[in-house]
Amino acid sequence: MNNLPTITKHLLIINVLVFAFTWLMPSWQINELFGLHFFLASEFHVYQLFTYMFLHGGFTHLFFNMFALWMFGRVMENVWGPRKFLFYYLVCGIGAGIMQELAQLGTYFVEGLYAYDQVNTGTAIITTGQFLNRWNTVGASGAIYGILLAFGMTFPNERIFIFPIPIPIKAKWFVVGYAALELFSSISSSMDGVAHVAHLGGMLFGLLLILYWRRHPGSDARFSQSRGQEFFDRMKSAFEQRKAQRPSSTTRRPTPHETDMEYNARKQQRQAEVDAILDKIRKSGYDSLTKAEKQRLFDASKE
Repeated sequence: MNNLPTITKHLLIINVLVFAFTWLMPSWQINELFGLHFFLASEFHVYQLFTYMFLHGGFTHLFFNMFALWMFGRVMENVWGPRKFLFYYLVCGIGAGIMQELAQLGTYFVEGLYAYDQVNTGTAIITTGQFLNRWNTVGASGAIYGILLAFGMTFPNERIFIFPIPIPIKAKWFVVGYAALELFSSISSSMDGVAHVAHLGGMLFGLLLILYWRRHPGSDARFSQSRGQEFFDRMKSAFEQRKAQRPSSTTRRPTPHETDMEYNARKQQRQAEVDAILDKIRKSGYDSLTKAEKQRLFDASKE
């Protein structure tokens, strides 16, 4: 846990502690108070759009969300820094809740619930108001799906292993596959109790935010002055250390027709390009880099 970046670590701790409390104190009905209710229900409160993402319906639900947060969240926090990562996480979570509310509104009208005073649930006949209060969404899945999208867009060609697929797949195809699965599940008639629309909502709001940042590189400058930028300082330091450990330029001649002066000039130019790219990341974030700049940074890391 000591090696985890700040926000990822605290999100893991908060989610686990809240789940432990709800498990140890079931009579407190935490999920009923802080879970996200349908906005036309009497038990809905605006704050639930924030609090619902820290609650979970069971251990399996919690485990898979926290595993994905640990696996992908720490990477994105290192890339973006803590403040930008936390802002993105909350936007995706709240956006997922808004999309879930819209999906429930569609159900409310399609099934004609507005026209009935009572609803037959199959086991009992209750008032429509009581029935609407049963629509309660919990979980960090919307925010987590937003993080998966961010990882896939930032490192599209990174190969990852996903059980039970026996071979590594590129992150971009992993994200596309998950989105397609959620889309199919959301339009199918199965009632599995999973908020598929919320998952898609987290990805949608994450996509819109990332695209906005990319089209307006300076818009996220307020997030850049944070401890997360130490990650790029370490990258630059690693480049400089590797450079210092290489043999002297007077003993290396990469091409037979190149003089020492020409080689030194070319070497300094390459280093200047890398420094400029790292400075750009520090000011505007990794997403502001062009494809060529990302490739140059990747190539430099292997030199």
